[in-house]
Amino acid sequence: MRLINTKTMQLEDFTVRKIPAYAILSHTWTEEEVTFQEITGQDDSFTTKAGFAKILRTCVLARAKNIKYAWVDTCCIDKTSSAELTEAINSMFRWYKNASICYAYLSDLPSRKDIKEPGNHGSGNDATIGDDELRACRWFRRGWTLQELIAPKTVQFYDQNWAFRGTKADFADNICRFAHIDPLVLQGGGQLTKLSIAERMTWASSRETTRIEDTAYCLLGIFDINMPLLYGEGEKAFTRLQQEIVKNNSDLSIFGCFYSVLAEAPAQFATPSDWDILSSVEHSVTNRGIKIYWRPTSIVGA
Repeated sequence: MRLINTKTMQLEDFTVRKIPAYAILSHTWTEEEVTFQEITGQDDSFTTKAGFAKILRTCVLARAKNIKYAWVDTCCIDKTSSAELTEAINSMFRWYKNASICYAYLSDLPSRKDIKEPGNHGSGNDATIGDDELRACRWFRRGWTLQELIAPKTVQFYDQNWAFRGTKADFADNICRFAHIDPLVLQGGGQLTKLSIAERMTWASSRETTRIEDTAYCLLGIFDINMPLLYGEGEKAFTRLQQEIVKNNSDLSIFGCFYSVLAEAPAQFATPSDWDILSSVEHSVTNRGIKIYWRPTSIVGA
């Protein structure tokens, strides 16, 4: 894992060193993001990019909290290395979970002048952003930001002018209403493994990714799955994800979409099934498909 030193703005490698406290950025990408090659190169022209402003602001906010390091996905991963990219994507949920704080930058949320700074507002800040205004943000429609909402202990939301608008706790009620995510999950008190596969799939049903394969890869942490990335496999990525889930879970709700044995996309889980996770039965993936071992408890008319 590489981290940005928030004072020197240089990358430091912690692959074999103990990872220190760090802040992490969550955002939606634009065409002007700063790459690993640019931030480690000799040419500093990248500092004029819009993406660098996000990196800089993240470091400034982290320094204000005495956090010496920060992680930003655009420049801390060498995406030209397939091995490094695979390791990063399989580790990303954990990296967000372990961050001291997550700054979520909502680039399309209009700014307001009367917003209080963090630490100065009351127990809730829902009045600063309405349901429609919040759900309209692109950040809430992207696949990758789902885990970035759920995994961190603390998420602070900032608008297009980097004005603080509230925390995940402040907007928990709003988010639950339009994203249908269990309140305990947002509050950090709910374990994902206690929720059915179908319910967790529902959270991703209306989210989008640029690459079709990422509809599966962005959910690895949500289901605690590790698997290799194969860009170019298309919809097979989501099939592979479900097969890995089946291998590691006895929850039958994954078969509840009824379009086929396995769903073709998260959108088919828009309406969760009624399967009870506690009444699941044994099943497995074989070379001939999926085998379900079902023993009926009673026979009608018997």
